[in-house]
Amino acid sequence: MRVALGLKARTGRAILVAVGGDLREPRVVERSQFPLLPAGDWAPYHAAEGLTPVAARDGVRRGIASAYRLAADGIRSAALRLAKAGHDVFGCAVLVGTGMPVWSTDEILAVHVRMHKAEGELFRDVLVAGARA
Repeated sequence: MRVALGLKARTGRAILVAVGGDLREPRVVERSQFPLLPAGDWAPYHAAEGLTPVAARDGVRRGIASAYRLAADGIRSAALRLAKAGHDVFGCAVLVGTGMPVWSTDEILAVHVRMHKAEGELFRDVLVAGARA
């Protein structure tokens, strides 16, 4: 069956649904989730709060790199599972947000609410990049 993936970012994880069938009778083929942060890690900007500027920027950079890698791995794993079950993945949609200004890591860490905004955008962005990969 041809299926499409739908992805929604949550803090540190992604929700995935695979839907097939036709418009009159769509069928959910899979519901799952996968991590966007390594086990035990906290959201990158929150984890950097209170660190020196250099340590904060390095920690955020590492956290973002991990999130990109985990997103691509999670989507790839789901596509392989679905293919092994005889399905053909032909599309993917990601629920995205409104975007945000181009703030530096220092500007984000200076205002707590920006950390929430930046992490929300980060997790959505990594899903888009993972789907493209």
